[in-house]
Amino acid sequence: MQGAMQAIRSHGSVFKCAILQHVRIVDPALRPAFSTRFQSTAPRLEEHGFESTTISDVLKAKGKSADGSWLWCTIDDSVYDAVKSMTQHNVGALVVVKPGEQKSLAGIITERDYLRKIIVQGRSSKSTKVGDIMTEENKLITVTPETKVLRAMQLMTENRIRHIPVISDKDMIGMVSIGDVVRAVVSEHREELDRLNAFIQGGY
Repeated sequence: MQGAMQAIRSHGSVFKCAILQHVRIVDPALRPAFSTRFQSTAPRLEEHGFESTTISDVLKAKGKSADGSWLWCTIDDSVYDAVKSMTQHNVGALVVVKPGEQKSLAGIITERDYLRKIIVQGRSSKSTKVGDIMTEENKLITVTPETKVLRAMQLMTENRIRHIPVISDKDMIGMVSIGDVVRAVVSEHREELDRLNAFIQGGY
Protein backbone atom coordinates (compact mmCIF):
# COMPACT_ATOMS: atom_id res chain seq x y z
CA MET A 1 0.00 0.00 0.00
CA GLN A 2 2.79 2.42 0.85
CA GLY A 3 4.42 1.62 -2.47
CA ALA A 4 1.17 2.36 -4.25
CA MET A 5 0.84 5.70 -2.48
CA GLN A 6 4.36 6.69 -3.47
CA ALA A 7 3.65 5.75 -7.06
CA ILE A 8 0.46 7.78 -7.05
CA ARG A 9 2.18 10.84 -5.59
CA SER A 10 4.98 10.66 -8.15
CA HIS A 11 2.67 10.10 -11.11
CA GLY A 12 2.41 13.79 -12.01
CA SER A 13 6.16 14.29 -12.33
CA VAL A 14 6.52 11.13 -14.40
CA PHE A 15 4.13 12.41 -17.00
CA LYS A 16 5.67 15.85 -16.99
CA CYS A 17 9.01 14.20 -17.78
CA ALA A 18 7.35 12.23 -20.56
CA ILE A 19 5.97 15.43 -22.05
CA LEU A 20 9.33 17.15 -21.81
CA GLN A 21 10.90 14.19 -23.60
CA HIS A 22 8.33 14.68 -26.31
CA VAL A 23 9.37 18.33 -26.55
CA ARG A 24 12.94 17.29 -27.34
CA ILE A 25 11.89 15.60 -30.57
CA VAL A 26 9.73 18.37 -31.99
CA ASP A 27 10.99 21.12 -34.24
CA PRO A 28 13.34 23.36 -32.20
CA ALA A 29 11.50 26.41 -33.45
CA LEU A 30 8.33 25.16 -31.79
CA ARG A 31 9.89 24.39 -28.39
CA PRO A 32 9.40 27.83 -26.76
CA ALA A 33 5.70 27.91 -27.61
CA PHE A 34 5.21 24.29 -26.53
CA SER A 35 7.06 24.87 -23.27
CA THR A 36 5.07 28.02 -22.50
CA ARG A 37 1.85 26.19 -23.20
CA PHE A 38 2.80 23.36 -20.86
CA GLN A 39 3.77 25.75 -18.06
CA SER A 40 0.54 27.72 -18.35
CA THR A 41 -1.58 24.56 -18.36
CA ALA A 42 0.18 22.64 -15.55
CA PRO A 43 -1.36 24.61 -12.64
CA ARG A 44 -4.81 23.96 -14.09
CA LEU A 45 -4.09 20.24 -14.24
CA GLU A 46 -2.83 20.18 -10.65
CA GLU A 47 -5.83 22.12 -9.42
CA HIS A 48 -8.15 19.34 -10.59
CA GLY A 49 -5.80 16.48 -9.74
CA PHE A 50 -6.39 13.56 -7.41
CA GLU A 51 -4.47 15.28 -4.60
CA SER A 52 -7.40 17.69 -4.18
CA THR A 53 -10.01 14.93 -3.76
CA THR A 54 -11.61 14.90 -0.31
CA ILE A 55 -13.57 12.41 1.77
CA SER A 56 -16.65 14.50 1.03
CA ASP A 57 -16.18 13.66 -2.66
CA VAL A 58 -15.97 9.96 -1.78
CA LEU A 59 -19.21 10.08 0.22
CA LYS A 60 -20.98 11.89 -2.61
CA ALA A 61 -19.80 9.24 -5.06
CA LYS A 62 -21.08 6.46 -2.79
CA GLY A 63 -24.48 8.09 -2.43
CA LYS A 64 -26.79 7.96 0.58
CA SER A 65 -28.10 4.53 -0.32
CA ALA A 66 -24.67 2.95 -0.86
CA ASP A 67 -23.94 -0.12 1.24
CA GLY A 68 -21.88 0.82 4.26
CA SER A 69 -22.63 4.56 4.22
CA TRP A 70 -25.21 4.50 7.01
CA LEU A 71 -25.08 0.97 8.41
CA TRP A 72 -24.99 0.90 12.16
CA CYS A 73 -25.86 -1.09 15.27
CA THR A 74 -26.12 -0.23 18.95
CA ILE A 75 -23.91 -1.16 21.84
CA ASP A 76 -26.71 -3.38 23.21
CA ASP A 77 -27.14 -5.45 20.03
CA SER A 78 -25.75 -8.96 20.02
CA VAL A 79 -22.55 -9.61 18.10
CA TYR A 80 -24.50 -12.25 16.16
CA ASP A 81 -26.99 -9.66 14.86
CA ALA A 82 -24.17 -7.27 13.98
CA VAL A 83 -22.26 -9.90 12.00
CA LYS A 84 -25.49 -10.98 10.31
CA SER A 85 -26.06 -7.38 9.19
CA MET A 86 -22.50 -7.15 7.84
CA THR A 87 -23.03 -10.35 5.88
CA GLN A 88 -26.38 -9.25 4.45
CA HIS A 89 -24.96 -5.93 3.25
CA ASN A 90 -21.57 -7.31 2.22
CA VAL A 91 -19.55 -4.91 4.39
CA GLY A 92 -16.71 -5.48 6.82
CA ALA A 93 -17.65 -3.07 9.60
CA LEU A 94 -20.54 -1.33 11.31
CA VAL A 95 -20.68 1.96 13.14
CA VAL A 96 -21.78 1.48 16.76
CA VAL A 97 -24.06 4.08 18.34
CA LYS A 98 -25.74 4.53 21.67
CA PRO A 99 -29.39 3.39 21.84
CA GLY A 100 -31.67 6.10 20.47
CA GLU A 101 -28.76 8.25 19.28
CA GLN A 102 -28.04 7.30 15.68
CA LYS A 103 -25.51 10.08 15.10
CA SER A 104 -23.72 9.69 18.43
CA LEU A 105 -20.67 7.57 17.70
CA ALA A 106 -19.83 5.04 20.40
CA GLY A 107 -17.37 2.92 18.46
CA ILE A 108 -16.98 0.55 15.54
CA ILE A 109 -17.21 -3.23 15.17
CA THR A 110 -15.37 -5.05 12.41
CA GLU A 111 -14.90 -8.57 11.10
CA ARG A 112 -11.50 -8.51 12.81
CA ASP A 113 -13.14 -7.85 16.19
CA TYR A 114 -15.45 -10.82 15.63
CA LEU A 115 -12.61 -13.17 14.72
CA ARG A 116 -10.23 -12.11 17.49
CA LYS A 117 -12.66 -11.57 20.35
CA ILE A 118 -15.38 -14.14 19.65
CA ILE A 119 -14.13 -16.99 17.46
CA VAL A 120 -10.56 -17.23 18.79
CA GLN A 121 -11.68 -16.87 22.41
CA GLY A 122 -14.56 -19.33 22.02
CA ARG A 123 -17.23 -16.87 23.12
CA SER A 124 -20.88 -16.94 22.08
CA SER A 125 -21.82 -14.28 19.52
CA LYS A 126 -25.49 -14.49 20.54
CA SER A 127 -24.88 -13.79 24.23
CA THR A 128 -22.11 -11.20 23.76
CA LYS A 129 -23.06 -7.57 23.22
CA VAL A 130 -21.45 -5.41 20.58
CA GLY A 131 -20.34 -2.97 23.27
CA ASP A 132 -18.19 -5.70 24.83
CA ILE A 133 -15.94 -6.23 21.80
CA MET A 134 -16.14 -3.02 19.75
CA THR A 135 -13.31 -0.56 19.33
CA GLU A 136 -14.38 2.34 21.53
CA GLU A 137 -14.74 5.92 20.34
CA ASN A 138 -11.67 7.22 22.19
CA LYS A 139 -9.49 4.70 20.33
CA LEU A 140 -10.90 5.35 16.87
CA ILE A 141 -9.07 6.94 13.97
CA THR A 142 -11.49 9.31 12.26
CA VAL A 143 -11.55 11.80 9.40
CA THR A 144 -13.66 14.80 8.45
CA PRO A 145 -15.36 15.56 5.11
CA GLU A 146 -12.50 17.97 4.36
CA THR A 147 -9.76 15.35 4.85
CA LYS A 148 -7.80 14.67 1.66
CA VAL A 149 -8.22 11.16 0.26
CA LEU A 150 -4.46 10.57 0.22
CA ARG A 151 -4.30 11.51 3.91
CA ALA A 152 -7.08 9.04 4.70
CA MET A 153 -5.20 6.35 2.80
CA GLN A 154 -2.07 7.16 4.78
CA LEU A 155 -3.96 6.90 8.10
CA MET A 156 -5.40 3.54 7.11
CA THR A 157 -2.03 2.20 6.03
CA GLU A 158 -0.12 3.42 9.10
CA ASN A 159 -2.75 2.13 11.54
CA ARG A 160 -3.52 -1.07 9.62
CA ILE A 161 -7.25 -0.40 9.45
CA ARG A 162 -9.69 -0.85 6.59
CA HIS A 163 -12.58 1.35 7.72
CA ILE A 164 -12.63 4.88 9.00
CA PRO A 165 -15.63 6.89 10.36
CA VAL A 166 -16.35 10.36 8.99
CA ILE A 167 -17.14 12.96 11.64
CA SER A 168 -18.52 16.47 11.15
CA ASP A 169 -19.20 18.75 14.13
CA LYS A 170 -19.04 15.72 16.46
CA ASP A 171 -21.76 13.96 14.45
CA MET A 172 -21.29 10.72 12.53
CA ILE A 173 -22.09 11.33 8.85
CA GLY A 174 -20.73 8.18 7.20
CA MET A 175 -17.91 5.71 6.90
CA VAL A 176 -15.41 4.95 4.15
CA SER A 177 -13.40 1.81 3.52
CA ILE A 178 -9.97 1.32 2.01
CA GLY A 179 -11.82 0.13 -1.10
CA ASP A 180 -13.72 3.43 -1.35
CA VAL A 181 -10.50 5.38 -1.01
CA VAL A 182 -8.61 3.34 -3.59
CA ARG A 183 -11.49 3.62 -6.07
CA ALA A 184 -11.51 7.40 -5.62
CA VAL A 185 -7.77 7.65 -6.22
CA VAL A 186 -7.93 5.38 -9.27
CA SER A 187 -10.84 7.39 -10.69
CA GLU A 188 -9.04 10.71 -10.25
CA HIS A 189 -5.85 9.13 -11.53
CA ARG A 190 -7.66 8.06 -14.71
CA GLU A 191 -9.23 11.51 -15.17
CA GLU A 192 -5.85 13.20 -14.80
CA LEU A 193 -4.37 10.83 -17.38
CA ASP A 194 -7.20 11.80 -19.73
CA ARG A 195 -6.46 15.52 -19.17
CA LEU A 196 -2.76 14.98 -19.85
CA ASN A 197 -3.59 12.98 -22.95
CA ALA A 198 -5.90 15.76 -24.17
CA PHE A 199 -3.15 18.27 -23.50
CA ILE A 200 -0.61 16.29 -25.53
CA GLN A 201 -3.06 15.90 -28.40
CA GLY A 202 -3.96 19.59 -28.40
CA GLY A 203 -7.12 19.54 -26.37
CA TYR A 204 -6.02 22.51 -24.22
